[in-house]
Amino acid sequence: MMLKIGVIGYGYWGPNVVRNFCACNGAVVSAICDADGIALKRAIKEYPHISVLSDCDKLLDSNEIDAVAIVTPVSTHFELARKALNNGKHLFVEKPFTSSFREAEELIYLAEKKHLKIMVDHTFLFTGAVRKIKELIDANTLGNLYYYDSTRVNLGLFQHDINVIWDLAPHDFSIIDYVIKERPAAIAVNAADHFGRGLADVAYITIYFESNLIAHFNVNWLSPVKIRQTLIGGSEKMLVWDDFEMDEKIKIYDKGVDVSNREGVYSLLTKYRSGDMWAPGLDRTEALKVETQYFIDNILNDTTPINDGHAGLRVVRMLEASDESLKNKGKLVKL
Repeated sequence: MMLKIGVIGYGYWGPNVVRNFCACNGAVVSAICDADGIALKRAIKEYPHISVLSDCDKLLDSNEIDAVAIVTPVSTHFELARKALNNGKHLFVEKPFTSSFREAEELIYLAEKKHLKIMVDHTFLFTGAVRKIKELIDANTLGNLYYYDSTRVNLGLFQHDINVIWDLAPHDFSIIDYVIKERPAAIAVNAADHFGRGLADVAYITIYFESNLIAHFNVNWLSPVKIRQTLIGGSEKMLVWDDFEMDEKIKIYDKGVDVSNREGVYSLLTKYRSGDMWAPGLDRTEALKVETQYFIDNILNDTTPINDGHAGLRVVRMLEASDESLKNKGKLVKL
């Protein structure tokens, strides 16, 4: 069976989605849709053999399309996705899944009712780095986790309809949701809007777990440098993931602290451990290539993807809780 894919949105990310679906086994891109004339001309030039449309209803109503990739602003996701599902089409949706928890719930219910697949484009889950981190945590290589600290900053691009949290944090929220089995208990956010747009451009997010694990995320549109770095500390090992490092994206450090208490708080015995560092080999296949093929395989094999609607819903819940905390000046919000 050859699945026919329709892609809605050919702006920044859409061309990457089209390119990778075109390379998938078991699928063919049958239509590309965008309301912007410049984007349409680019699509026609790059894919003259693919039908190019300006009206997405024609694509959504087509009996020739089996699955739809929605690569548009988040404010449009719900209506497009609901119509696609009602027309019997599987869904591949750019992050974040929807604008609200309730919208996500409705789409999940509709997909399950119609036996259709939803995959949310949490691309980082398919990088060699994140898959290796998941493997190390599952194997308890790091020991009991103490902290998860992520910095995701750059200069721009300012979004006109969402704040920096909704723009950048879905990457980190989806990663932590995937690699850590324990579900977060609460979230607190401090942020600032420096240009009076009503949209935060710098934010500091803290997620608390029932265990002793704490996670912190720094997301920022106003940084003079672009940084994508994560630190994970455990009782046995510590990990550094620098996504811009070419050769050794992940480094594992045999470093730690052992503390014992003989007679009370004034008699703490602290021992510092400093061992070797090693950098594991990683799969360097393009993440979106892995993800799009995984989407096709899940449809053909009737299996459930790791980044399904429920995973997308959990990320949206964290985003909504972040907004709630932000509106209440950093108040702790239970998840």
